[in-house]
Amino acid sequence: MTTRHVIVGVDGSVIAVRALDLAADEAALHATTLDIVYAVPDLDEAGPVLASAASRVGYRHPGLPVLTVPVEGHSAAVLAERGREAALTVVGCRSLGGFAGALFGSVSRRLAAHAHGPLLVVRGDSPPHLHNEVLLVLDAEDDVDTAAYAMQEAERRSAGLRILRSSAHRHPVPASVPQRRREGTASHFPAGDVLVELGEQHPRVHVEAQDTASSSTQTLLEATRTADLVVIGCRAGLGGYGRQLGSVARTLLHRAHCPVLVVPAGQESGTPSPS
Repeated sequence: MTTRHVIVGVDGSVIAVRALDLAADEAALHATTLDIVYAVPDLDEAGPVLASAASRVGYRHPGLPVLTVPVEGHSAAVLAERGREAALTVVGCRSLGGFAGALFGSVSRRLAAHAHGPLLVVRGDSPPHLHNEVLLVLDAEDDVDTAAYAMQEAERRSAGLRILRSSAHRHPVPASVPQRRREGTASHFPAGDVLVELGEQHPRVHVEAQDTASSSTQTLLEATRTADLVVIGCRAGLGGYGRQLGSVARTLLHRAHCPVLVVPAGQESGTPSPS
C-alpha cells in the first residue's frame, strides 16, 4: 500500500454521503487508507457522524483501512492542511446552482483555490463508473502534467480518455501517433509528441482528442454528461500563493455533470498505474 492516503470531508449531509462513497471508491482504486475528516467547533458533535460514515464505508468496501478524524477548526483550513501529503482530497457540492452546505459551500471554493494537492469535487447525479470515460479539458498549451495525470487515472479505471482543448493551443498530430489513436479524432493533439510518449507508457488507454474552436460552454458541459470524471489543471497564483483557476475550470466546478478533479501543475498521480 502507498502511504499517500485519500481524505474526504463530511458533515452529515446528503451530498457528504455522495462524497464519502466516491472517496471510498478512490481509496480502493489507489490501494490506500481513507481518512474521514469532520471539522467542528465542538469535538463532541463529531462522534455520531464519523461512526456512521465509517460504518457505511466498511459495508461498501470491507477491509479498506479507515481513519476517522474529528478536528476543531475551519473545514477549508483543516482539509487543506491535511491534504498536503494526500494522494487526493474529496469534497462534495450541490448539482444545481452554487455550492451547498456549511462544509460544501465556501469550503469547496476555498479548497479549489488553495488546496496543495489534487482535489476531487463531487458533482452530478449519475453513478460513478457508468460511462467508462475520463474527460481531460486542457486550458493551456503546456498542460503536459495534467495530461499525464489524466492518462494515469484513465488507466487506473480501465477507461478511455477523451481530450478537449481550446483552439488557441494547437499542435499538429505527429506522424508517429498510432492509427488507432487517430481514428475518430480531430486533426490536432495536445502537446505534440508528448501524447505519443504518454500513449506508449499507457498502451491500454484509448485516446480521443478534439479541438473546441467552435464549441460553446454548453457543448463542453454536455461532454461531462458522458464522463465519469473530468480532469482540469491549475497553476500557482501570483507570488506562488493559492491556485490560478482559469475560466474553464471555474465553469466546470460550478456546472459540470460529473465529478471534477483539479490537478496542480507538476502533480504526479498518487500511485503507480496498474500493470
